[in-house]
Order: sequence, then structure tokens, then C-alpha cells
Amino acid sequence: MKKIIGMYHTQQQHWVGDGFHVRTLFSYSQLGQSLSPFLLLDYAAPEYFSPTKTPRGVGSHPHRGFETVTLAYKGEVAHKDSRGGGGTIQTGDVQWMTAGAGLLHEEFHSEAFSVQGGELEMVQFWVNLPAKDKMTEGKYQAIRAADIPVIKLDDAGSYLRVVAGEYIGNVGPARTFSPVNMWDGVLTPHQQHAFQAPQGHTTLLVVLSGEVEVNGMQTVQANSIILFDRHDEQAFVMHANAEAKFVILTGEPLNEPIQGYGPFVMNTQQEIMQAFQDFNNGQFGEMN
Repeated sequence: MKKIIGMYHTQQQHWVGDGFHVRTLFSYSQLGQSLSPFLLLDYAAPEYFSPTKTPRGVGSHPHRGFETVTLAYKGEVAHKDSRGGGGTIQTGDVQWMTAGAGLLHEEFHSEAFSVQGGELEMVQFWVNLPAKDKMTEGKYQAIRAADIPVIKLDDAGSYLRVVAGEYIGNVGPARTFSPVNMWDGVLTPHQQHAFQAPQGHTTLLVVLSGEVEVNGMQTVQANSIILFDRHDEQAFVMHANAEAKFVILTGEPLNEPIQGYGPFVMNTQQEIMQAFQDFNNGQFGEMN
């Protein structure tokens, strides 16, 4: 079975704006190249928001050098950016935004969700861009739940969605700059399944809720990640002790320097300084 080289768990939460109460389950600032091409993952566990006429969220802010990927499990989020991208991320949808050379964007609870109130549950992770693509033009992929292949894993209700990459012949709709697989799903209680990741890929299992046993030896609770050996050809086995919601990320390591500061992730400190200069000079566009 695929060798486990690390397990990380957190219960610490912090607010992003006033609309997203998240746990940062992993970050390049702690784990560095071992995560490449992935940089960070924030999980907003189910939380009730009371009705309001003023949508909660995060106002206009910049990004450069990477992509943000947002999965909506409950609730709705309205997105808008300075390159003209935008729309409402509804339950089951995925937003894949390429910041590239730089853009501004904002994320707020949708107007309808704000007025009605309800539970919000979301995941956002960052995918690094190869050095040759860091200054690509920003773009926005709105991926609807109906367009994501769903694989039935058993007769008990377990399933896997293929958002990016490929899984047993099912190809996800997301377009990526480097080889990346992104699968999310649910494993129902007492069900077990083996997952095969490409050899050489960074492979992460993110357990959002429930409890699983990995490879018959490691119990993993909610708000945890498992990092596997890249060079191990074997599959890993996941058994659900309780209904588990999870994300599996695999990607070809970029093997390039990582230099990040706040909303910018580049390859050198000089490029970070240039990003701040370009942002301050208005080169990231304007929010309309």
C-alpha cells in the first residue's frame, strides 16, 4: 500500500473577511516543496449565517502567480474579478480562477443566500503555476455540478467526482497548466475503496468530515490531511469508520523555487516586489 509520510490536523479557525470561517489544513509556508504544485487549502466547515441585507464576504483583493479553486458544498458565493470573470457558485459547483499575471477579485455570499440565510460549507485551495505560465492572462472557469463526472463507488451511496484530471477513464472538465487530478467524494460508513494515484505525483488525502482508516493502520479524523510518498506505485486504501467527505489531490511537482508573500506566489523575491509595484500602479485592472 502507498506509504504515508505525514499526517496533519488542525482545529484552529480564522475569519477570511466576514463571510468565511476557515481552517487552513495545509500551507506551503509550513510544508514547502513537499506539497508542490499545491500551495494551500482552507476549509469552511458547515456554519449557519443569519439572514442579512448586506452580503458577507471578502472585498476586492489581488492575486498573482497561481490559481484559486473553490468548491461549494452548501450555500452560494458570488464572484467577480477585474478580467470580467464572475458568476454565482452554487451547491456542487466549482470555480477555477487563474490569477496569472494579476487580477483583482471579490467573493461575497450571494444576494439570495444572504437574504434567506442558511448553512455555508466550502473548500478553497491554491494551485501553483509553472514559472513559464505565472504571467499568463487571468481567466475564470465556472464549472457546474452537472458537468462533473460522478463515479459510483459501491451500492451503499459512496461516490467520487472528477473535477480535474482523470479517474478510470472519466475526465474532469477543469483545464490545468500542469498535470493535476482533483477528485472529491463521500465514503459511506463501513465502506472501503482503493485509490490509485500516478507515480511521481504529490498525493494528498484531505478528510473534511467523518473518520476514515487509511491502509488499515492510520485513523484520520475530520480537518486532517494525509501526505503520501510520491514514488510509491501502490494504491492507498480508505475505510470509512463514519460517513466521510474527502478531497484527493494529486499533481506533478513543479520543482521550482517558491517565493510567496500574502496574495502573491512567485519564484523570486524580486518578482514579489515587482508584483506589489504593479498592483500599486494599477496594472491588475479595476473592479467594475
